[in-house]
Amino acid sequence: MIAPHPPKAVLETALYVSDLDGAAAFYRDVVGLDEHLRVPGRHVFLRCETSMILLFNPNETQVSDGKFPVPPHGAIGEGHICFCAERGEMDRWRDHLTSNGIEIEADFEWPGGARSIYVRDPALNSVEFAEAKLWGFDT
Repeated sequence: MIAPHPPKAVLETALYVSDLDGAAAFYRDVVGLDEHLRVPGRHVFLRCETSMILLFNPNETQVSDGKFPVPPHGAIGEGHICFCAERGEMDRWRDHLTSNGIEIEADFEWPGGARSIYVRDPALNSVEFAEAKLWGFDT
């Protein structure tokens, strides 16, 4: 049997939050993503151009209730997400985040020259904005 080609991208990523409304407001109003789907108390899905950010209430997804045909999943504690930003946008992201009352946790250049900015969402997940060259990709 011939193995399939490796995936070309991440289609979705999930973060687990107890305050869905607060987290959704951060990703919608501060980051600028479009809300795609909401099931009150369970999840909010947001579109990030060609991928999805899935915000789940872990209390509702760690057990199977039979409503959704997916296995139980969830995490407790702080997760991480990194958004790709272009070099010329990094200062604008820093200014935009601080003007929205978001504290910059770190802003630095990696040894290879890529810049990263780290903040926290309302659920204390680590949110990074970084240049694609951090991982050797071109933007």
